[in-house]
Order: sequence, then structure tokens, then C-alpha cells
Amino acid sequence: MIEFEHVTKQFPDGTTAVDDFSLLMPPHKTTVLVGSSGCGKTTLLRMINRMVDATSGTISIDGDDIATREPVKLRRSIGYVMQNSGLMPHFTVIDNIATVPVLRGVARKQARAQAMELLDTVGLDRALAKRYPRQLSGGQQQRVGVARGLAANPNILLMDEPFGAVDPIVRADLQQELLRLQQGLGKTVVFVTHDIDEAFLLGDQVVILQKGAQIAQVGAPSEIIERPASDFVADFIGADRGKRALRLKKTPHGTVVVDSAGRTQGAIVESSS
Repeated sequence: MIEFEHVTKQFPDGTTAVDDFSLLMPPHKTTVLVGSSGCGKTTLLRMINRMVDATSGTISIDGDDIATREPVKLRRSIGYVMQNSGLMPHFTVIDNIATVPVLRGVARKQARAQAMELLDTVGLDRALAKRYPRQLSGGQQQRVGVARGLAANPNILLMDEPFGAVDPIVRADLQQELLRLQQGLGKTVVFVTHDIDEAFLLGDQVVILQKGAQIAQVGAPSEIIERPASDFVADFIGADRGKRALRLKKTPHGTVVVDSAGRTQGAIVESSS
């Protein structure tokens, strides 16, 4: 469990990135922070592993204040996946994945064996183990990044727009892969995105943020879609347009569901019972 209590972050230039933020992120669930650029979502994420320290307030993990933890040890206990994979170009795939376990004292042979198993976990061929990042596709690099994030078997996995730099088809594939992994592993995932559709697909808890990390609404995707808390939220999620503004249309072949542009999104199937 991760808990923010009245957390504020002010940078030396006077910018207030986070202003009195409080939130409980439940264990073994995916919390998605979503909002426009500059709303503070990445700052919130980076405060969890102390890559950025809060100016005031408390962040705790399972009741323990992270300010009492040594930053490097804390970071090595938390998985971290970033947008461009962040792989070390001069390390092979297997050594990229094994990096954190080795730094934590695991024997290199054992760390590499675990890394091979993680290739299986994220759906990569073991034949890629000896390749370098430049020899991989963007989607493959992101999968290696996820494997590296899981290498120390962390309870918490932080993901900072990890699928933002790949094409839509690969992105959709990676999203489904994350859902599959989370179903099997049950990590506490904190995921940052600016894409509301991605947030609704991946999140058990979705947090819509405004400037200064002010919470516009927090809840399950269905709750937010069905009951937007404000005009800002309704506009942000596109409640009255696109694929969320659905209606029924009768055709000679039956009833279909169409979006605001009249495009068919699905069909109504009559129950046989």
C-alpha cells in the first residue's frame, strides 16, 4: 500500500508541481495517474522511489515513511519502467535485465538465469538474450524494460508512460501484455499516462489530475465514465463525444451501437435463453 498525505513539491525555480496531494494507492492493484503535460503526474511517480523528494508531507509504503529509507536501497526495491525503456546500450539484453539483482548482491550466474526466465514472462524469445538494445524493435525494447523492472521481484512497479514511444499496434499489444502479467503477478502498479483510454483499460483506480496534481476525480473507470465529477472531467474523458457518446441504431440486419461520428462499434446480441 502506498499513501500520500498532504504532499507538496516545490522546485527551486518556484514552480509548485504538486500542491497538497493526498491519496491511497491500494496494494496489488493498478493505479493510473492521468492528466495533461505539466500536471505533476510524473513528479508524483518519481517521489515514490525518491528520485524526487517531497518538499512537505508524507509518503509511506505499508505504513513506513519513505523519508527514513536510504534512497538507493529504496530504488533497488522498486521496479521502474520508463518511456524509452532506458536500457544501457553497451549491455546485452540479459545483462540489462540482471543489472539490479547483481547490484543487490545476487551472483551474476543466478541473476542471468532469472533474467532468462523473465524473458519468458514478458513474451520474448530467449534467442534475444545476447543481443544489444539497438538490435531490437521498439516493442521488444519496452518488453525488456518491463522484465528489468520485474528482475528484483519488487512489490511495487512504477511505469512512466512506458508505451508512449511505440506505434499504436505495438502499444495495444504491450497493454494487453501488462494486463496478462498483472493478472498473474498481482503487483502494486503505479502507471503514468496522458491517454485516458489507456488509463481506463489498465487502471483498477484512475486518478484524473489537474495542474499542481490537484485531483479532479478518482475512482474505478466505470465510476468515472458513468458519473463524471465535473465539467472538466466530462470534457477530459470525452463523455459527450467519440466512442464514449454511444447510441443504438436500428438497421435491416438488427441493432448496432454507433459512436458520435456514426461509426459502428458493436452489435446487440439477443439472448437465446
